[in-house]
Amino acid sequence: MTIRDIMQTGVSFEEFVNQDTDAYKEKTLKILDTIKFTEEQLKRIRAINKKLYILICAEMWCPDCMINVPVVEKMRQLNKNISLSIVGKERTLDFFQKYALDEKVRIPTFVFLNEEFNEMGSIVEHPRIIREILASGNQPNRIVAMRKYRKGEYAQEILNDILEIILRDR
Repeated sequence: MTIRDIMQTGVSFEEFVNQDTDAYKEKTLKILDTIKFTEEQLKRIRAINKKLYILICAEMWCPDCMINVPVVEKMRQLNKNISLSIVGKERTLDFFQKYALDEKVRIPTFVFLNEEFNEMGSIVEHPRIIREILASGNQPNRIVAMRKYRKGEYAQEILNDILEIILRDR
């Protein structure tokens, strides 16, 4: 199965959140509604003038998915050149194995593709700043960072990681 085939089996953000009718959906939509990008970030998103495909391996029940997937949806809402497709982990485990950390496929995993479906890069599970804080070993900083992250307070950092990948060669 090609990456294009996998993209075609996925669902939209709306279909993804509608897989749940309660708390998961509510939290995901609340995070989407509270995301604020800077003016510079908005300019950079709107300047994407070629087709961009984002394949996302995610599950509705996952806290990291509830936080990170809305950032990509907000991008899609701001620029019609961005398409996303969300696929479940179990159905696509073999494909996403190459992005695994410690031999485990983590969710969410984002794969960014240009207009020819060539991979531009990927992000697995957390934005860079959270990975760095978690790796630091400083327990109080880890606790504070994760509380803020779980509230969706790192949306701009998530977006910066994405923009770094997709605008690198443009």
